[in-house]
Amino acid sequence: MDTLPDYPAPPLAPTRDAPTNSVAALDREAFEELVREIGEQAASEIHAVFTEETEIRMNLLRKLSLDRDLTGIGREAHSLKSSAGTFGYRELASLAEELELGARSLADGEYRELLDRMDAAYSSARAQELQR
Repeated sequence: MDTLPDYPAPPLAPTRDAPTNSVAALDREAFEELVREIGEQAASEIHAVFTEETEIRMNLLRKLSLDRDLTGIGREAHSLKSSAGTFGYRELASLAEELELGARSLADGEYRELLDRMDAAYSSARAQELQR
């Protein structure tokens, strides 16, 4: 029987460096709730998939064009919003929702700026997770 790799769980204790904006980059309670529902190992495994898929999704959004790929952008933004929310990446989820709902009205520069903000939110949440 194959065994699954042992993925480390993100830290559960809050950090002192939490963002001061109205939408915190990381809500640790969301992951704690997932652990209570499905167990730490399963939550950690799903979190590892989330991390990998988020990086792929963010790269894909950079390649998509507002002129040709509105449906794809909307689909990727929706998926990112949902998965980011599951793991408590509140700021990223909020920005992904902004993209999902507003892609049709964005100019290319605004789209690129929003993607930059999403990258920053993702990086900030990841950094908070990795702090112990």
